[in-house]
Amino acid sequence: MLNNSEARALGIYCSRYRVKNKSEFLRETIMKAILKRFEDEHPTLWEEPGPTLFSRNNRTR
Repeated sequence: MLNNSEARALGIYCSRYRVKNKSEFLRETIMKAILKRFEDEHPTLWEEPGPTLFSRNNRTR
């Protein structure tokens, strides 16, 4: 999942900030990013609807 330099950076971060459980930290961080994106892209009453994560035509990501 991570290349060597990413794993090293994660290890340094976890040591520096005393993160005990790396897998829990990664899950929480990833889910926060996903939920923030959902929140940022939610449809409103006054905007034209655009592609969402669940659109079939949104294959660029």
